Amino acid sequence: MTSEEVLAWEAEHRTRAAVAAFVAAALSIFGVLLTTVGQPGSNEFDDKILTVVDTMGRTAAGEPIPPGRLAAYTVDVGQSPWLPILGAVLFGLGSLAIYFAMAYLFRAVRARKPELQQIALVMAAIGAVGFGLGRAVSEIARYLGARDFVDAADHTNSAASDALSPPASLIGQVIWQAAALALGFAFVLIALNAMRVGLLTRFMGILGIIVGVTFVLPLDQQGIIRVFWLGALGVLFLGRMPSGMPKAWTTGSAEPWPSQQQLREQRQAAREEGAEERGEPAARTEERGEPAARSSSPTQPTPAKAPPPAPPSPRRPDAAAAGTEHSSSKKRKRKRRS
Repeated sequence: MTSEEVLAWEAEHRTRAAVAAFVAAALSIFGVLLTTVGQPGSNEFDDKILTVVDTMGRTAAGEPIPPGRLAAYTVDVGQSPWLPILGAVLFGLGSLAIYFAMAYLFRAVRARKPELQQIALVMAAIGAVGFGLGRAVSEIARYLGARDFVDAADHTNSAASDALSPPASLIGQVIWQAAALALGFAFVLIALNAMRVGLLTRFMGILGIIVGVTFVLPLDQQGIIRVFWLGALGVLFLGRMPSGMPKAWTTGSAEPWPSQQQLREQRQAAREEGAEERGEPAARTEERGEPAARSSSPTQPTPAKAPPPAPPSPRRPDAAAAGTEHSSSKKRKRKRRS
């Protein structure tokens, strides 16, 4: 595809991809909020905690064991399960919408980098579908099990644990965790290559990689970072980024971001050009650490070097002193003869 064809395809599907990103972000956050609001607090049933000593004492005395903390929590959830079920459905739909946004970004990256493998798109499709459906099935089965526990005869903690972990919930959780690995891999691969070809800024690219990691590691269980990144991606697709669109979206070809060395060279060249426009030719040599005197005009004569000083001549003996020494020696000889 030529650059014109790439830009035409992206312009045609830009709005749909942005809507998919916004829908994924909105449904994910609303799903989390409904699920959280529809469940009791973690410390609401602390007074129902049964220790091992209390349980063994009641059993030895033949007294019935009252419902414990887990049983009370299960009853509370089972009495109004529809709000968290709705939250699970919305979250699953939001996860499915992630694929359409990532597919558009993948297509844009591959148009500028044909060597990008199709496996990234396949993993995004498998991951988005499995992540959304697996989590929805797991949580819906869990809440329906709590609803059945309300009318059950056995209200012990053991029965409550069985009600919250039906086989359908366990199967959905396995699919959910496996799909999270695939989706995280797709996020890392697509975001990294999008940053390399200049479609994503360094901030957006690194944040997208972090989002991919959070699918595997429990660093963002509520999906707040993911929601922010998807919202920003939708704004980018619409061309409404406050910092402007990256150049690669307007040229249809790869526009890698300059390295730190290249940025330093560009700033140095800009300073030198500005200094020359202001009539300051010495500024260039001074910034390089050279003295300004070296950049003077070559027509000026160079001062001659001074000759080295002559070595000192040997000192002649004093004639007067020599004569005095000679006369005194004659007097001594005369005295000896006499």
